[in-house]
Amino acid sequence: MFNKILIANRGEIACRVAATARRMGIKTVAVYSDADANAKHVSVCDEAVHIGGSAPAESYLRWERIIEAAKATGAQAIHPGYGFLSENEAFAQACAAAGLVFIGPPASAILAMGLKAESKRLMEKAGVPLVPGYHGADQDAKLLQHEADRIGYPVLIKASAGGGGKGMRVVEKSEDFAASLASCQREAINSFGDAAVLIEKYVLRPRHIEIQVFGDTQGNYVYLFERDCSVQRRHQKVLEEAPAPGMSEAMRQQMGLAAVAAARAVNYVGAGTVEFIVEQREGKMSFFFMEMNTRLQVEHPVTEAITGLDLVEWQLRVASGEPLPLQQEQLRIHGHAIEARICAENPDNHFLPATGTLQVYGLPACSTFERSDVRVDSGVREGDTISPFYDSMVAKLIVHGETREQALARLDAALAATRIVGLSTNVQFLRHVVQSGSFAEADLDTALIVRESAVLFKQERVGLPWAAASVVAHTLLQEQAGVAASGWVDPWARRDGWRSHGLTQRYFDFQFHGEPQTAVLTYLHDGALQLQAGEVSGALQMAASPDGIDLQFAGQRQRVQVLRSGEVAHVFLPQGATQITVIDALAHAGETQTEGGRLTAPMPGKVVSFAVQAGDKVTKGQVLAVMEAMKMEHTIAAPVDGVVAELLYAPGDQVAEGAELLKLSAA
Repeated sequence: MFNKILIANRGEIACRVAATARRMGIKTVAVYSDADANAKHVSVCDEAVHIGGSAPAESYLRWERIIEAAKATGAQAIHPGYGFLSENEAFAQACAAAGLVFIGPPASAILAMGLKAESKRLMEKAGVPLVPGYHGADQDAKLLQHEADRIGYPVLIKASAGGGGKGMRVVEKSEDFAASLASCQREAINSFGDAAVLIEKYVLRPRHIEIQVFGDTQGNYVYLFERDCSVQRRHQKVLEEAPAPGMSEAMRQQMGLAAVAAARAVNYVGAGTVEFIVEQREGKMSFFFMEMNTRLQVEHPVTEAITGLDLVEWQLRVASGEPLPLQQEQLRIHGHAIEARICAENPDNHFLPATGTLQVYGLPACSTFERSDVRVDSGVREGDTISPFYDSMVAKLIVHGETREQALARLDAALAATRIVGLSTNVQFLRHVVQSGSFAEADLDTALIVRESAVLFKQERVGLPWAAASVVAHTLLQEQAGVAASGWVDPWARRDGWRSHGLTQRYFDFQFHGEPQTAVLTYLHDGALQLQAGEVSGALQMAASPDGIDLQFAGQRQRVQVLRSGEVAHVFLPQGATQITVIDALAHAGETQTEGGRLTAPMPGKVVSFAVQAGDKVTKGQVLAVMEAMKMEHTIAAPVDGVVAELLYAPGDQVAEGAELLKLSAA
């Protein structure tokens, strides 16, 4: 077994690998960029080496620096994690040439499976079912258009060297193919350095089910059952679970054996995932090979939860030359597990990635890496910054239960206990998905989010009355705490509402969903409080508790928590969370409205292209520019009809969040 390994990655996967290595008595070396100098993964490893600038191309993708760091620190092997260099055959070959063990498959297997078109040909030869499509080497745009027309729409364009949902476009009709192809190829070049694509029939109502496989250097292979990853947005996974609901034992074995056959075809070693598209038709399921990911997957914890195994430990043992710890007949499924990816993004704004500082980062009580009811894999800490340079995932929340129903309940409870302040996240959206009829009833396919959009997006589960009542209660308790701490207060400055005659009323001004609101608090003679918030009026009582406020309002009682970030109050209740802005009239005195006609960058990133020129007339909704941030492309559309007055940047320019990209004047 190795004495020391270098982890050629960052974030939660680097922390994950380091945890298993520490348990096994293996020392670890972290690598980090400028942006990650104070990152969590640097602190949890035994040593750390700086390898370059913040952009991945200046650091985590520079394999020569990583190999130098491994040799300089005496590491015997390199664990690539996932993403970055994990599926780069040149990096695997360079490790071997430098006398280092690459903790992954041989370079030949990465090469064979890394190019989707080549892997399709290999699987066809091995007898694995394939989706109808074009996987040829000729990439002439006219030929690709012809092949798409031949296959029949809708079709899916996929970057041949792609992964992680990048470089993929669904095309509904022939006239949209050329523009989609250009966009897909551009994203493929930026992400993978290869513009080659393949085209496949887009299977209607598909499920995405993948099989975890493992091979060793002695020629042994096993499959560790399946994961259902059907819940996706932008072709990226949102929720993953194991085992797949509705999977018969016969089909599980059939898919498992097909996955093992795929691994054998390329002499695979280590952890890999064979992904299948499963078509649901007339109550039957049939599967087609999609691709093989030659690395550990983001969603591997659900497999660990149902098998009780540590897959990173298996990777390390196999890479050091040991045989697989277990054979197929020794593997069993225990219960059900679900993983939710917590991301810095705004689901209600087309999942726009978010950046910022984790001012509050509160997670549910959990165990780490061993089998438990609730587990969190995270590579950040409170106070860390989510930057535009890397993926938007903040953490993975994994739950396990004896049944799927129990796992669902535990996941919702764990999400409800999650507190993140400082940037937008998808936590509430994940709760909506978990509570949706389709997911709860396991009516799964890759269009679930679109199908359930009416109950997933712009859903406010906490109305104005309870949001206002929570902030009023929080304010009063803070005032009481201040008085108690001082021991004495000027009686003329007391704010308990006492008067010798009449009633005292206190006004609280808010902004809730862009609308001004006022709550009125009335102090009664007997010391009781009455609150009018929106259309609800009732008695208000509150008491501080270790985890928030025990609040009674209008005949209902709830445990709430209020976290302030400047004027914005983040309110958490059992049914959901919301934000409400506390208005201080004096603080805003003298402010004026800014002029219109400005179009700004919604996040830090790079300008890819402009679709207009100065002087062009545009209509509302027309695409004006394309930006790239967090490895994804985002379009900027005209908010109103108008005329382009001026372009303020050029393609390729880096821009900050809020930077004005172009000026738009009235038509």
